[in-house]
Amino acid sequence: MMFRLALLAALFAILAPRSEAAPTNFVLIFCDDLGYGDLGCYGSPTIRTPQIDRMAAEGMRFTDFYSAAEVCSPSRAALLTGRYPIRSGMVPGPMGKRVLFSQSKGGLPASELTLASALKAKGYATAHVGKWHLGTREGHRPSDHGFDHSFGLPYSNDMDGRPDLPKGSASSPTPPADGWNVPLIRDGEIVEQPADQTTLTKRYTEEAVAFIQAKEKGPFFLYLAHTFPHVPMFASPAFKGKSRAGIFGDAVEEIDWSTGRILEALRQSGLAENTLVMFTSDNGPWLTQGAQGGSAGPFHEGKGSTWEGGMRVPGIAWMPGRLSPRVCQDPVGALDVFPTFLAMAGVSTPGRITIDGTDLSPVLFEGKSLPDRPFFYYRGSELYACRIGEWKAHFQTRSAYGPDKGETHEPPLLFHLGQDLRESRNLAAQQPEVLAKIAAAVQSHQSGVVPGLPQFD
Repeated sequence: MMFRLALLAALFAILAPRSEAAPTNFVLIFCDDLGYGDLGCYGSPTIRTPQIDRMAAEGMRFTDFYSAAEVCSPSRAALLTGRYPIRSGMVPGPMGKRVLFSQSKGGLPASELTLASALKAKGYATAHVGKWHLGTREGHRPSDHGFDHSFGLPYSNDMDGRPDLPKGSASSPTPPADGWNVPLIRDGEIVEQPADQTTLTKRYTEEAVAFIQAKEKGPFFLYLAHTFPHVPMFASPAFKGKSRAGIFGDAVEEIDWSTGRILEALRQSGLAENTLVMFTSDNGPWLTQGAQGGSAGPFHEGKGSTWEGGMRVPGIAWMPGRLSPRVCQDPVGALDVFPTFLAMAGVSTPGRITIDGTDLSPVLFEGKSLPDRPFFYYRGSELYACRIGEWKAHFQTRSAYGPDKGETHEPPLLFHLGQDLRESRNLAAQQPEVLAKIAAAVQSHQSGVVPGLPQFD
């Protein structure tokens, strides 16, 4: 009798319809002004990042990962929409402002489809934790773009500065903790002003972990956008003064701790194997801030420029059991996050929307490489450079924040990035066919770009 019951149970298990696999969860960790050379797994000899290094060892570390813009507001818009910022109008207008400010009336237009909006429509719980910087007025806030829950700063931590704040204090070795009046906001309501910036990374982490633990049954999308290492630099007492790299290193090492806590929360909740975690930065290091400016590693220039140091940033993907550990040299970037997440969630992108990124699922899970495709380096609304394969052409060059007006190059400067990381050996004269290929890609791209109304002025 017992044998028959066991046999029937086994047959039922085989014949019974199987439930569909649980939807994939997504965690997107986005740092502010973290440079290519600021993590141990990317070559930093002084900043200890064991948790992020472990994440890279267990996952996929990208050597050629790009932000979609050279400064923060447009970069964040592109990350959440998969579109170059010029399409959404997240670019300067006549006044030339390069990002949104505390008094700005504009922001990411309500007409833009964001990751949060698309995933929410699929039944995902969505949360934004950390810096927003995509607008503070109605139509531009996290709740207007698909986030069920939001906790963090509305813009950069150096805005709302005290009127009597000494010039240069934001990047001084010991910036005054009470020098800024930036608010900390939960779901549209100010809960603290000024925000205690020494506690931000810790509180963001606690908020993120609580969200993960509350959503164990999923599916969910968590966007954790750290305030640091953007100046002014702060760290909690547990990390302050502990890094060889000064307060900048302290802030990065606390982000490393935070990343470890997020991954551990996923493991403890049994969600690690079903959650794709992406870690990256909004742009390169802010080199004009001296010791608080970070490192671009082997690359030229930093934040604010379209040289490699301004837009090539750390990029790590982690999904244990699904993603085989390796280093990927394919050029990929923030624009690819949107189509990758949506494809994995089974969400179709509306045909009326032009998406500039590519689904990275074949790269992540099948070990495939992407075919060569153009990547366009914008500075605001102007196209400064284009990369295809190993070749990068500069049509214009300009220092990140200097007084120069920039220089137009005809023919363009041409560099082989595989052999010339510093972009110092111009090979334009020897490679006219490469320039012709890039010129054709630029013409095709620009013919399909309809600029949005500029938002920053």
